[in-house]
Amino acid sequence: MNDQICASDSATPGPDPVRGPAVGYLDYARIGPLSRPAVAALAATTALAARVDPADLDRLFALGDAAQTSAARLLGARRHEIALAPSTSNGLFTVAAALQGPGTVLVPRDEFPANLYPWLRFADRGGPAVRLVDPAGQRHITPDLLRRHLTPDVVALAVSAVDSLTGHLAPLAALKEVLGPGRLLIVDAIQGLGSVPLEADAADILVSGGQKWLRAGWGAALLLIRDRCAEHLAPGLGGWAGVAEPFAPVHPAPPLPGAAAHLATNPDFPAAAAIGAAIDDLLDRGGPAAAGARIRATLADLLDRARGAGADVLLDGLGPHERAGIGTFRLPGHDPATVHRTLEAAGLVTTRRDEWIRLSPHTSTPGAAADLLAEALHTLTARRTTH
Repeated sequence: MNDQICASDSATPGPDPVRGPAVGYLDYARIGPLSRPAVAALAATTALAARVDPADLDRLFALGDAAQTSAARLLGARRHEIALAPSTSNGLFTVAAALQGPGTVLVPRDEFPANLYPWLRFADRGGPAVRLVDPAGQRHITPDLLRRHLTPDVVALAVSAVDSLTGHLAPLAALKEVLGPGRLLIVDAIQGLGSVPLEADAADILVSGGQKWLRAGWGAALLLIRDRCAEHLAPGLGGWAGVAEPFAPVHPAPPLPGAAAHLATNPDFPAAAAIGAAIDDLLDRGGPAAAGARIRATLADLLDRARGAGADVLLDGLGPHERAGIGTFRLPGHDPATVHRTLEAAGLVTTRRDEWIRLSPHTSTPGAAADLLAEALHTLTARRTTH
């Protein structure tokens, strides 16, 4: 899925469309710079869209179909269980519009806002009520905690596959076991898809854009709705693209089978081609297991270097398979903004969240990035010691 950086790339001071991201780019949890396959797919599909040949239009639709097929392979799903939404947020709003009340959706209190607002907005529009679950300082919901909140009115749990701050990998299979077959497990997978293996079989509904770990850019997101939960959902945002006979004399026409029933319109075809190419590249390179092994090893090295400089790592007790591609640290006694600026001056691209600095490498991140991090942090600590 990602471009390997050769020795000559290490001298590149900034992003380059041929070489890929700079050596110190550690911010894939925010934005994954486009991979070569995604760039090629976007260029080829945009060229098709620039013409008016009917055969080219057919090819555009075929590329969207191919992306669905690739996504089905990645997620272990039937092809008709996959649709292409414009974004993760749009996909979650689509599901919120489809999930009718009464009942209650559980959402961890520290969830990323994209997985909170859809449920809040539709709670007053005929959807289930929302109950925030306090994870008691852990920032993630455990099966035991879920069991304690599982009252008869609960119809679904909405959770991120990977916490965007701590990198904790949710135990999806264990959570689904607690929920049982009659309640939905709705997963925002954008911080996990393409970075580590996910227990996708456990998800009744899964949504993920391609602009982070898949490195496919914006405009297309995977919307997985398993057949086993279709009866729980009405085609809330389903428009003309989601019905079997859009030009029927009488409306509403019967919905299409599967996830397509929830589509408001056709996908962004260049974006669909890009996410399809990114998924194919991921699978060709060994899939999430191979990518996850390398990403986790690189992240472990980065966090070891941070600890060596005296840093505190958020949720440092996570086991090797409980953390995905994200690790977060702070440097006690140092202003976080100063730490962030120092890293940036050293050529390291990271994200700061209040007192925490978030690291998120990828398969193409070279070992030199850990050296840059260690040098920058030791410069800070040495400066403080000298003063």
